[in-house]
Amino acid sequence: MKKIIVLILLAITFTSCKSSSSTVSKKETKRENKSLVNHLIETATENIGVKYKAGGTTKNGFDCSGLVFTTFESENIKLPRSSFEQSQIGTVIPIKDAQKGDLIFFKTNKSRQINHVGLITEINSNEIKFIHSSTSKGVIISSTKEPYYQNSFAQINRVVE
Repeated sequence: MKKIIVLILLAITFTSCKSSSSTVSKKETKRENKSLVNHLIETATENIGVKYKAGGTTKNGFDCSGLVFTTFESENIKLPRSSFEQSQIGTVIPIKDAQKGDLIFFKTNKSRQINHVGLITEINSNEIKFIHSSTSKGVIISSTKEPYYQNSFAQINRVVE
């Protein structure tokens, strides 16, 4: 009889712990994701000044999707290699819902399909700053306030929820 009572008490204890842990789990996940996003941005910004190199994925040179690919790979997140393929993953979100860590896509040089990607590093009221590898300047932080990016903006995708 004592064994049954002990087992019942243990079952109640573990059940009650489990039910409250789901809330902690959600908070932990949000905290972990914030930390992950900050680490992705930190990793990408460590490459500021690295030259542009078509097909590049190293400190010897990056292209835009190579920078994003390598940055996410540092956290064991596997992304496709091209900006167009990267634009097909995650969730497309409205620009007003953009957050740090989202991917921002462009159709540059009058392209009909997405051909450029950056990682959002900062959001201000009507401006999004993003890190990317530009053909002329290498890895830099740019802004959606710049006419070139304003005119070629295509979409924003959330890869890290």
